[in-house]
Amino acid sequence: MVERIRDDDSREPRRQVINYTFYKIAPEWRRLEVNQKGAQRREFGEVLARWTESEQMKVLAYSLVGMRADCDMMLWRICYSLECLQEMQAELMSTELGSYLSTPYAYLGMTKRSQYQIGHEGMRQGTLRCGGYKYLSLHPFVKTRAWYQLPFEQRQDIVSEYVRITEESPDVRVNVTYSFGLDDQEFVITCESNQPAEFVDLMMRLRESENAMFTLRDTPVFTCLHCSPDEMLERLG
Repeated sequence: MVERIRDDDSREPRRQVINYTFYKIAPEWRRLEVNQKGAQRREFGEVLARWTESEQMKVLAYSLVGMRADCDMMLWRICYSLECLQEMQAELMSTELGSYLSTPYAYLGMTKRSQYQIGHEGMRQGTLRCGGYKYLSLHPFVKTRAWYQLPFEQRQDIVSEYVRITEESPDVRVNVTYSFGLDDQEFVITCESNQPAEFVDLMMRLRESENAMFTLRDTPVFTCLHCSPDEMLERLG
């Protein structure tokens, strides 16, 4: 019999708060004078730099310009409290540039050690390894209610197949964060790679797995380009 891994089986790392916030710049901002836009980018960038360099939070910047019509950039933030996340967001939105930003999407989650016996590091551990790859593919994930009624041993087999397929794409790093009780989705799945084609091939393979039969929702999907905060802001126009 396969037994699930319980939180008290061994000490779990301190759980991290994970946030992915997507921003859209108002069209009016692009009609401002060049010098005015430059000053606003610098002010916004200074807030980002202060938080990025602090020990309170890890911040990764991504551009979506030209890849989605409803958002222009994304911040992937990792910290240890909701208050820390809220404080940074308040500072960003109080800048001049912040007054031109909307947030069409935001996803909240936490790290948690998987209850399943799996070898995939990004799914097993309670801390995230992220960054270092050029591209990110992200999607919220919700399973059907029928999934949770399956015997644990059957779920273990399905998860093992899922993980085996992801491990056949060694150039893709997969991370899973948990959103139960925190946000509308149940998980947020991120894939990082230096080749966007890797995302296409992996997702097509996963559609053929048994796990796909128990997927209620796994959209919208976001393709993001990792860059420095200054580059992210410069690409706004």
